[in-house]
Amino acid sequence: MDTIDRFTGRPWDALALFSGGLDSILAVKLLQEQGLRVLGLHYVSPFFGKPQLVDFWLREYGIEAALVDVRRPYLDMLRAPEHGYGKHLNPCVDCKILMLRHARELLPRLGAKFLVSGEVLGQRPMSQRGDTLNLIRKDAGVSELLLRPLSAQKFPKTPMEASGLVDRARLPGFWGRGRREQLDLAARFGITDIPTPAGGCRLAEAEPAARYLPILTHLADPRTGDFRITELARQYWAGPYWLSIGRNEAANQALEAACGPDDLRFRLRDFTGPLALGRHYAPKIARPGASPQAWPRAVVEDAAAFAASYSPKARAEAEAGRSVAVLVLSGGGSDTVEVTPARSTPQPSQDNRPLPGSVEVTPARSTPLGWTEPKTAAVNAWKRREEPDAGSSHCQPRPNRA
Repeated sequence: MDTIDRFTGRPWDALALFSGGLDSILAVKLLQEQGLRVLGLHYVSPFFGKPQLVDFWLREYGIEAALVDVRRPYLDMLRAPEHGYGKHLNPCVDCKILMLRHARELLPRLGAKFLVSGEVLGQRPMSQRGDTLNLIRKDAGVSELLLRPLSAQKFPKTPMEASGLVDRARLPGFWGRGRREQLDLAARFGITDIPTPAGGCRLAEAEPAARYLPILTHLADPRTGDFRITELARQYWAGPYWLSIGRNEAANQALEAACGPDDLRFRLRDFTGPLALGRHYAPKIARPGASPQAWPRAVVEDAAAFAASYSPKARAEAEAGRSVAVLVLSGGGSDTVEVTPARSTPQPSQDNRPLPGSVEVTPARSTPLGWTEPKTAAVNAWKRREEPDAGSSHCQPRPNRA
């Protein structure tokens, strides 16, 4: 995915953090207007990035953008961001620091002289306050390298402006949450296809953040594919056990492709219905008798019961008093679990023999293990436990504890 190598060996003046939003477009256009050669850096993580738009940006706005893959370092940062989370699970301050540090390291590789970002002072109540922007600049180690063109007149003169490389007099001093000035500037540049103002980071959205939280709290080493699964299917957890259930055939196929060699797959043998995936993973905290790396038979039965309840045909069989068979597959092995779909179930079998085998259970939406969907309220409750001093900081920098 990373395309930086395609842009080496060419004379660049600046590297710009480029999300594809209006502010980042305008920041680049202001410098292009002065004859400077600016390369956009479009960062891609498990939670944001639109690599499919690179050609569109060049065609529509005349902006070249390199794709920069930061998925692994981003996940490492996300587990414990130094400056905390925003309204949901968005680590706004640490995210910008990570990208600026990475961009700084690319300067010599691409022969560029300085960095550009499209923040507007005061546009966001916490992450774009003056003190926060100063903290980001200092912590990223770019105090003498970063230019914020849209609010240039509101900040002290940078070395790039002092040297005459950038004409400060031609840069604006936007401030605040209004968009009128940006829209007027876009019109001056002939930009008619205005991107939506939303940042596009799924960590800043309530429902995706709720689905991501159990992954962050349970998995010792979450990967991009783990978060991808949450976008493919319904999500359910029973303690440390994680079950994803497809919504349609396209989702079933995507889940099948996402299945790892140790994961469990649940599929009705004789009827159409959803594919369910039981993910095996290394836990952050080991729990005696509850290993997500090796599901006990009772958990397999319970999950099969729950997954089968999402098939209307299987439920119709249950209403007629007939059981159905659920195939349980893992790697090269398989098992058949016979169930009678229902909305409530007895306690699962205490048979702990390893797979394969055949047992009868009564699957349902309400099972003894209590599979539940992640709730948005859980995110704030977790943050209060993890960050008791942060409150509702919305990415406000934490106090410096010397």
